Amino acid sequence: MRALTRIRHYGQAVRQAKRHRSDLIGWLLRRPQILVSTLVFETALLFANRLDPRLKELAELKTAGLINCEFCLDIGSALAASSGLSEQQLLDLPRYRTSDAYTPIQKLVIAYAEATTATPAVSMADLRADLLTHLSRSQLAELAAAIAWENQRARLNQGLGVRPTGMAEGLACALPEPRATP
Repeated sequence: MRALTRIRHYGQAVRQAKRHRSDLIGWLLRRPQILVSTLVFETALLFANRLDPRLKELAELKTAGLINCEFCLDIGSALAASSGLSEQQLLDLPRYRTSDAYTPIQKLVIAYAEATTATPAVSMADLRADLLTHLSRSQLAELAAAIAWENQRARLNQGLGVRPTGMAEGLACALPEPRATP
């Protein structure tokens, strides 16, 4: 049932696109093998349903914000809104640690996305152990795959210059996060 709901949310978001609709597909059509492999992995993640979709949405939005992928933030904000995340949760992502908008598990998931997206990668043993007190191993595997895929998506979109389409127009939208200075 979750997969059908997520498919419906994706359809709604794509129908909201107002501009630059063919940016990504235009690039991927030039390399059909990459297009097909992308669609296969997207579909696999869509049908992976052990983890609450709202946790995936938060993790993916945090990742997109850290990478500064405007297209990912656009579609991610639309999907997050349709999955039930609040405006405050979208706006507070950069300051999630001090925000009252998140539950303890949501804060752990966002911290995990942040640690997984960091370059160079940071030690996550304690964070992983904390998450495993709330999630099963299969849920954590799904979360890690979703974050890793969002890193791939966001970096591919950035590399190709894929622009936002306006899917989240009129909604609260997660914002790019400034890079931390060393």
